[in-house]
Amino acid sequence: MKFTIKLFALLLSISFFVSCSSQETQKLAYNVTIPTAGNAWVLKNNTYIQSNILTKEGIQNWKNHKIRTFVYFKEKGNYALGLTAKTTQKNTTITVNFNNLQKEISLTNTILDSIFIGNYQIEKEGYYNVDLELSSKDVSMDIRDVLIGASDSTQILYIKDEFYWGRRGPSVHLRHLIPKEIENIEWFYSELLIPKGQDVIGSYYMANGFSGGYFGIQANSETERRILFSVWSPYKTDKPSEIPEEYKIKLVKKGTNVYSGEFGDEGSGGQSYKVFPWKTDVRYGFLIGAKPTTNNSTIYTAYFFNPEENKWHLIAQFKRPKTHSYLKGLYSFLENFIPEQGVYDRKGLFSNQWVYNADGWHEVNQIQFTADNTARKQNRLDYSGGIQNNMFFLKNCGFTNDKTEINTLFTRTKTGKQPQIDFSILD
Repeated sequence: MKFTIKLFALLLSISFFVSCSSQETQKLAYNVTIPTAGNAWVLKNNTYIQSNILTKEGIQNWKNHKIRTFVYFKEKGNYALGLTAKTTQKNTTITVNFNNLQKEISLTNTILDSIFIGNYQIEKEGYYNVDLELSSKDVSMDIRDVLIGASDSTQILYIKDEFYWGRRGPSVHLRHLIPKEIENIEWFYSELLIPKGQDVIGSYYMANGFSGGYFGIQANSETERRILFSVWSPYKTDKPSEIPEEYKIKLVKKGTNVYSGEFGDEGSGGQSYKVFPWKTDVRYGFLIGAKPTTNNSTIYTAYFFNPEENKWHLIAQFKRPKTHSYLKGLYSFLENFIPEQGVYDRKGLFSNQWVYNADGWHEVNQIQFTADNTARKQNRLDYSGGIQNNMFFLKNCGFTNDKTEINTLFTRTKTGKQPQIDFSILD
């Protein structure tokens, strides 16, 4: 009899422990709060769309379509999943897909409250998506947050702040490492190829950047692509109208069918672009020049080479005041400039970099891979760079899991293919 009582007490103790452990796991769902305002995307027929249900307060008045929220797990382990949500009527059912498991959850609350979904085992580091679909008809819901329970909340990464930049995704760069003995660089030449399927709208593939500006190609819409060349004013402002006259970038000349004007918002200065239907899997040439001139000024000139015509095209020539310099700080980058396009990955291949000074051409074959503050703050981790087919590559966005360590050095094999350019016949 005593043995039976002891056994009953032991079983009761174990039951109580399991119950408490389960409750504790459920409570862990509240220690990481992921706002849908910055981390959720709307899908219609498996295509990402812009929708007015995604607001600064999160998903509101949701009636149809799929909601997908991206979350990065740094370590494998046990995690709990939940939502902060409400429904317009009781007994609303939603389908939750997470980590290859599907569950149906019933909601009865008509005010915002925490909803526990379940416990999950994550097996490897990387991005995971929480997919939500409404099973009930004629109802609407608000989803403010996705909740994660973790023994260590620092292992969960997501877009915590600066949602505009977070949704754009991380920008990535190649810092071209020039030997110190190569001085007074007059020209920088490089080639750029966009692989098939990587020409995502909202992408700027910048081939030839320098300390005063940048030059590359953009995918602006379904029907328009551009060759873009800009030079920053030495006056620090995001509003072109605030630049004093003596600090303004002056257009010296421009090529055929090239637009010229000013730009702002990310610094200010002179901008030029040519609408041009560049193609994937074609290697284009880029040439940027710098010539220090009188009155403490420098003239920057950009040329674009179309191999299908075997011809160089002048884009523009700008005069930058308060500057007396040859080319410095050479770099390339890849960015997405449309926030809702940050859900798609894209790649550019950068190759055959050369610089020219009074001693002639010098091949540049070493870079340092870097990324912007969105990456450094770990708001996004979908960025990479390196070498592919002896070309440097940059890749970003899309919530991919092929992250490259920031500041990694890469060296490609020299090609010896010196640019054959007759500067005397350039426009």
